Amino acid sequence: MLAALIILPLVGAAVTWLIPFDRLRPKVLSLFALAHLGITILLLTDTPPESPGGWIHLDALGKIVLLSTSVLFLFCAIYSIGYLFYRRERSNRVLCVGLLVCLSAASLVTITHHLGLMWVALETTTISMAPLIYFNRNARSIEATWKYLLICSVGVALALIGLYFLAYSTIVARVEPSLLLDDLMRDAGKLSSGWVHAAFVFLLVGFGSKMGLAPLHTWKPDAYGEAPGLVGAMLAGGLVNLAFLALLRVYQLCLATKEIAFFQNALVVMGLVSMIFAAIFMARQADFKRMLAYSSVEHVGIMAVALGLGGKAIFGALFHILANGLTKGVLFLSSGNIHRSYNSKRTDHVRGAMRRLPWSGGLFLAGFIAITGSPPFAPFISEFTIISSAFIQGRMLIGAIFLISLTVIFIGMALTVLPMVMGEVPSDSETTSYRDTIWTVGPPFLLLLLVFALGVWIPAPLMSLLKDAAALLEVPQ
Repeated sequence: MLAALIILPLVGAAVTWLIPFDRLRPKVLSLFALAHLGITILLLTDTPPESPGGWIHLDALGKIVLLSTSVLFLFCAIYSIGYLFYRRERSNRVLCVGLLVCLSAASLVTITHHLGLMWVALETTTISMAPLIYFNRNARSIEATWKYLLICSVGVALALIGLYFLAYSTIVARVEPSLLLDDLMRDAGKLSSGWVHAAFVFLLVGFGSKMGLAPLHTWKPDAYGEAPGLVGAMLAGGLVNLAFLALLRVYQLCLATKEIAFFQNALVVMGLVSMIFAAIFMARQADFKRMLAYSSVEHVGIMAVALGLGGKAIFGALFHILANGLTKGVLFLSSGNIHRSYNSKRTDHVRGAMRRLPWSGGLFLAGFIAITGSPPFAPFISEFTIISSAFIQGRMLIGAIFLISLTVIFIGMALTVLPMVMGEVPSDSETTSYRDTIWTVGPPFLLLLLVFALGVWIPAPLMSLLKDAAALLEVPQ
């Protein structure tokens, strides 16, 4: 069953490549996405033991990221049926194949405990998504694609250097060389402290660039701004969580080596810097898709701060994986609809979206309310848990900067979103063929219902899973 998570999307990619009809490929994509989610649910309820050698093992941390990724992918796949109907001027073969290859690599990231194999899988997600950013095939999209490839590949290369340092620390310590997480944690007390510190720095910078932590975030505004809405949703709600899972693995190793304070302080600093950057650049943003990119910078910062705080904030960080990922799906899919209707991402052209597109405009507004941490949506639960943990721990300065950043970001987003969705449609607005359909508004609407439901009630199995995952990241007493 674990192998099926990887093999099934690859089979789907091959089938999709061979299909000659553009209209049929999104439907096949959706079928394979549904099958993947079915396998994921089966694995969550009946998890197999780790593979011989320990390379493959689905633990609680991997389960959370796998569930979030699979759910978001399914809704993006269903959305593609309606979206690609309006993009018949371009072949969707590369788009559908790339999404399925990315899903296969993402699944491998969640189930492997070998850090080298995890690195290969993460790099595969980077490469498979690059052609999708170039879907619109214009000068801005090619620039965004190269910037994404360059910065993310350099970041992942730095992470590879960190893995080399980590492997060399085992040689210096005269223990069995290995990049298996379980082996490294077992021998953590014997590893060379200097090489381990160097490894942690490179791994944080490398995986942090993949997440988009400031100041390593510069690829995000261009990539998110130029990619189709469903690709942006997978970047912001899917790939970000995979990079965060890699940091969680590093965090586990830091716990075992007793060097956790060093790593936590670095996470808090980078997290707060990300939130401050987002607050500055989100104010009066003229491109609403770039605004969503800076929102992603904010939320990876929130997760980094929570991980750095430790304690009960860990639970908030893990729940935020789901809350942020699903809410980003609502925002990017509905923003894609608005973009199609107005044929513009500029806020001076997009006005009165709720009049022209009542469903998409309303979903975008609701997504804004949710992503800014307003009750009763799921991000409120995770952000409140993190903030309260900071003050309970006596980290008043961190809590204050966190709250101020959230406030400024809320105001900045409101100044962009409210004029977009309210008021009258400009008289000179371009008329396009796009109309809301069940295929284009159904997926973001169902995602919004999930975000609302998780803000009101966390099911017992999910709560148990979150607690089990948090236990893996607790500081030993």
